[in-house]
Amino acid sequence: MVNSENTTYSKRLLQLISWGHWFTFFNIAAALLIALIFISAEGIPEGILGKVYMLTNWLSHMAFLTFICFVLTVFPLTLIFPRIKFIRGAASVIFTAALFLMVLDGFTYSQLGYHLNLSSTSQIVNLVKQQMRNDSLSFTAIAALAFIAILIYQLVVSNYAWRHLKQLQKRTFPRFVVPALISSFFVSHLIHVWADAQLEYDVLRQDTVLPFSYPATAKTLLTKYGLFNQNDYVQRKNSPISFNLSVPKYPTIGQQCSNATSIDNSVFVVLSNKTLTVEQTKRFKSGSIVKASQLYNHMDSATTDKAWFNLIYSLPSIYHDEIINQQTPPVLLQLLKTKQMNTSLTHFNSELQPRLIPLQISSLFEQVVLQNDISNFVFADKLNGYPTGLHVFYFSGESDYQYELFVNALLLAQQQKLSKDIIWLGSLGNLNKESSFQNKPTLLIWPGKTAEKITELSSSMDLQATLMKYWLQCPLAYDSYGNGKNVYRLKDDRIIANTSEAGLMVFKKDKTVFVDQQGNFESYSAKLNTLISESSDFPLLIDGVQNINKFSINNTKKISKK
Repeated sequence: MVNSENTTYSKRLLQLISWGHWFTFFNIAAALLIALIFISAEGIPEGILGKVYMLTNWLSHMAFLTFICFVLTVFPLTLIFPRIKFIRGAASVIFTAALFLMVLDGFTYSQLGYHLNLSSTSQIVNLVKQQMRNDSLSFTAIAALAFIAILIYQLVVSNYAWRHLKQLQKRTFPRFVVPALISSFFVSHLIHVWADAQLEYDVLRQDTVLPFSYPATAKTLLTKYGLFNQNDYVQRKNSPISFNLSVPKYPTIGQQCSNATSIDNSVFVVLSNKTLTVEQTKRFKSGSIVKASQLYNHMDSATTDKAWFNLIYSLPSIYHDEIINQQTPPVLLQLLKTKQMNTSLTHFNSELQPRLIPLQISSLFEQVVLQNDISNFVFADKLNGYPTGLHVFYFSGESDYQYELFVNALLLAQQQKLSKDIIWLGSLGNLNKESSFQNKPTLLIWPGKTAEKITELSSSMDLQATLMKYWLQCPLAYDSYGNGKNVYRLKDDRIIANTSEAGLMVFKKDKTVFVDQQGNFESYSAKLNTLISESSDFPLLIDGVQNINKFSINNTKKISKK
C-alpha cells in the first residue's frame, strides 16, 4: 500500500514537473512577444553587430527570466504541494501577474525611459494618473483587456499542456530550441564583453532596454539621451564630460500675450551672492506689511555667471552659449518691452570685485547701475519712485549689512504705497560645489496672494514663469520658453536638473544626485546636506536628463510641425 502510494506520488510529481516545463515554454513565447514593447521603444540599432546582439539578447534574456520565474515560484510549489488543480491554477495566476507586470513595465519604459522601480514610484503613479485624466476609458479598457487576454492565454496553455502532455513529450523540436536559446545566451554575452572592451556604443546603448539587464554607465545613458555626441563616444568614455545638446531657436513673443490688462505695480528682485539664513528670512517676513510666502526647498546649483542665465532665461546652463549667441531676450523682457514697461539692474559691489554679472545679461536691461554703497537707495521716495516694471538689485561682498539694510528700507517703503509691489528676496550663484546642493531660503512677497509655506522643490528658473503667469497674465505655456514652473502650483514629486563644469546635478525633494566629470555617482540627502551613497540611481538620472532636454524637444517639435 505504501509502495503504491509512493509510486502514485512520484508519477504525479514527474507529470507536474514535465507539464511545468511545457507551460514555461509557452510562456517564453508570450514573454518574447511582450518584450517587443521594449524593443519598439528603443528602436532597431544601425549596425549589424547591434542587430545581432539585440536579437540574441532578446531571445536568451527573456527565456532566462521566464525560466527563473518558474524555478523560483511554480517549481517549489510543485515539490511542496503536488496537487494537479492547485499547481495549474497557481501557475496560471503567477504567470498572469508576471506577464501583466511586464506589460506595465513596457508602458513605463516607453514613456519614462526606465523600468518599474521603488525610487521612481511617484513618477510612475503620476504617469498612470495622467493617462487616466487624458482618456480614462481607453486606458482602463486596454489594461483590462491585456490582463484578461493574458489570463485566458494562461488557462488555455495550462489546459493544453496537461491534456496533450504525452504527445508533447514525443515532439522533437525542443532539442533544437533549447540549444538555440543557450547559444543565444553565450553569443549575446560574448558580444557584450567585446563591446564593453571596444566601447561599441551600438551594443552598450541596449544595456537598460530589457528588464533586469546589464547596468549601464552614466556616460552611456547621457549619450543615449543626446547630451553626448554619439560620434565621440569612445573619446568621451575615457575623458571628462563635455555636454552636447541640440539647441532650438529661442521663441519670440507674438500675439499670445496681447491682453490689454493694465499693470500698476512693479517687481523688485533683491539678490545676494551669499545664501540667506533662516533667521534673515524670518526678520524679513516680520518686517513686511504683505504676508510673504517662503520657499523651503529652493535650489540654485550654478556658478554666478550661469546662475544669471538660469534666472533670466529659465533654462539649464547647458543652453547658455547657444541661447546667448542668438541674442534673443527672454520672453519676460520681450513682453515688458512690448508693454513699454521699465527694466533696470543695479549692482551693489561694496568691495570693488571683478564684474560678477555677465555683460550679455546686463545688456538685456534698459538701465544698468553700478554702486559701491546703498546710501542713496534707502529712502522711500527713491524706492517708490521707480517706474512700473522689473527692477533687479544684486549685492556682492562678504558683509550682509548693506543687503539687510536695503531690504528693510524697501519693505518699509512699501507701507507708503497704495499698490504694493511684488518682491523676491533670495540669493544667486554658488562659490563652491558643496553650496550647490544646499537649499537656498527664499521669500516671495505677492500682494493679493495668500501666504504659503511652499515646501515643493523650486528653483531660480521659476521666477520668470511665475511673473509671466500672474503679474503679466500671459497664458504662454511654461515649457515653450523654459524649464520654470509657477511656484504657486508646484508638484510634490518635481525633479529639477542642471549642468555645470563639474558635472550634472539632479534634484528631488528628498535626494540629490551628482554625476561628476568621470561619470561617477554621488547621492546627497536634501535634509542633511551630506553624502549618503555613491551607488547609481539611473531612474533619477534619466528623469533629470529628460528635464534638461524638455525645452529642446518641445521647441524642435514645433519647428518640425511648421
